[in-house]
Amino acid sequence: MGKALFITGTGTDVGKTYVTGLIVRQLRRSGRNAGYYKAALSGAEPDDQGELQPGDAVYVNQTAEIGEKIPHLVSYVYREAVSPHLAARLNHTPIDFSRVEADFRWAREKYDYLTMEGSGGIICPLRWDGQQHVVLDDLVKRLDLDALIVADAGLGTINAAVLTIEHLRARAIGIQGVIFNHYHPGNIMEEDNARMIEELTGVPVLAFVQDGDKELAMDSDRLAALYR
Repeated sequence: MGKALFITGTGTDVGKTYVTGLIVRQLRRSGRNAGYYKAALSGAEPDDQGELQPGDAVYVNQTAEIGEKIPHLVSYVYREAVSPHLAARLNHTPIDFSRVEADFRWAREKYDYLTMEGSGGIICPLRWDGQQHVVLDDLVKRLDLDALIVADAGLGTINAAVLTIEHLRARAIGIQGVIFNHYHPGNIMEEDNARMIEELTGVPVLAFVQDGDKELAMDSDRLAALYR
């Protein structure tokens, strides 16, 4: 069974999928057998045949040139652009975590380095009904994964990143580091944001991604070492 790593963000729309695509692409271009998996995706758009297309998974599949069949990349796909727990309720299709675990393990057996992308931030509800109350961090614990955090480099990221780190620590989830997205070299605030996150938490900012980057500026061996 291969190694795996969980990618979470400090919130919605920080560019988690974009960075994930760069991560998987970097591993594959270094000759590693790297794959991708996501438990649930909401906000999917239908294609010409009316089939919902999980945009995040499609993007990573194409960017990293994985060549995987789409149904193997995501277990649950919803059209509504809302939290998965609400999308599941609207569609009367609650997430079965036994299925998620089985799909995850299938992917982990196929790939030596499996990158699992979360939905939104780490406290994103996945199922909240009369039978189960499951938040994203519960799933990370169930799958025994370490987390890598994607954060926006700009204003407000100190608070968002530190709160995410402290929550992960409270749940005893391992933290491999932070990657800054939407980074502008030479921006004094963004450079100070990285310094303050590291000083406040002891968690390193491992890489900086600029808008439009096609490669991750991080050594492939160091990146691969984050997986366990």
